[in-house]
Amino acid sequence: MAVKTEEVEKNLSKITFEVSAEDFAQAVNRAYKKNVSKFNIPGFRKGKAPKAIIEKYYTEAVFYDDAVNDVLPAAYEAALKESGLESVARPEIDVEEIKKGEPVVFTALITTKPEVTLGEYKGIEIDKVDYTVSEEDIDKDIRATQMKNARMVEVDDRAVENGDIVTLDFEGSVDGVPFDGGKGEGYELEIGSNTFIPGFEEQLIGAQIDKPLDVKVTFPEDYHAENLAGKEAVFACVVHEIKVRELPELDDDFAGEVSEFDTMDEFRADVKKRLTEQAQSRAKTETENAVIEKVTMNAEVDIPDAMIESQIDAMMNEFAQRLQYQGMTMDSYLQYTGQTTDVMRGEFRERAEKQVRSSLVLEAIAKKEGIEANPEEVEMQLVDMSKKYNMELDKLKELISDAEKENMRRDMAISKTIDMLVNNSVMK
Repeated sequence: MAVKTEEVEKNLSKITFEVSAEDFAQAVNRAYKKNVSKFNIPGFRKGKAPKAIIEKYYTEAVFYDDAVNDVLPAAYEAALKESGLESVARPEIDVEEIKKGEPVVFTALITTKPEVTLGEYKGIEIDKVDYTVSEEDIDKDIRATQMKNARMVEVDDRAVENGDIVTLDFEGSVDGVPFDGGKGEGYELEIGSNTFIPGFEEQLIGAQIDKPLDVKVTFPEDYHAENLAGKEAVFACVVHEIKVRELPELDDDFAGEVSEFDTMDEFRADVKKRLTEQAQSRAKTETENAVIEKVTMNAEVDIPDAMIESQIDAMMNEFAQRLQYQGMTMDSYLQYTGQTTDVMRGEFRERAEKQVRSSLVLEAIAKKEGIEANPEEVEMQLVDMSKKYNMELDKLKELISDAEKENMRRDMAISKTIDMLVNNSVMK
């Protein structure tokens, strides 16, 4: 393949490459076979018109788009490999010219990885992070488990008190006009949970079952719905049911019900162990982040904007997936919060730039120190993955692409680099 490379500007190069006339002609034939059934040509049954007739009827370019999509991915990957460049963002690819019987010429604008000038990265001074687990922490965790296993008991001989769980109907209005999202029926609310607008829950204390009352509140100035922010509202409410939590006794029977242990002493010891492991993990993460932050600050790197935009794209996609798991779409989220895609991208930008910068610096350190993931480590990682997904190791290896394996090796090398940096740091 004929590949020409030229530097357009710093961290931006142009690759010019070709697909042979023969390969493109074969792609056109594949496009014809794929799409022939879509064409209605006078004098031919649908799906039976010859390629030459369709091209004459619709012009020769009728199959070019599909043919380009067919040949481009492999051709681009081969050209990129031959150029020796490393693309760090989505390329801008154009078709220069398509002439029947001649090679098809493509150009690709490639954002390349910037150079990193490392500063001091060994012997970095950081504050020692240490979290201890107190008896109070253990008690709090056990109380949370106790609350989760509480029995709900209905109360009908008194008014609402703080801590009650009430079932109520409500409808809100501003200046006597109901507003969207201000109505609820059979809504369950814990008094004192502070999940409603400030002042709402407190005014329900003393409410009688099935006796209407008005709750007057003022929406916060920063409320997500701009049409309600700072406005005074009245909620017509009716409490239909009051419930209280009946907590189980913290005894051996309780331990047996909520855990695999027979006694409270054993259960308590296990809670302490779990909280200690969490505290150690938190301390480790914060220590690593502190080292990475200082090492990154000591380095110099001019990040191409395309890299930051690509990272923002990844963050937006990840956020959309999390919303999907919660049964919400990105469009509905934006509508609910009153945000726009551009605003969200702007909010992600600083974090995206920080992530890209630290990633580049850590890669540069790994390269300088010769830190890599050896084949045995990669194999162990694959074994762990096969166990996690309950899949045969050979089958897993077949499913993982070369690019995914390379990302795995890269991540493992970065992890080893972070360990090296922490081990060489100085704790104050």
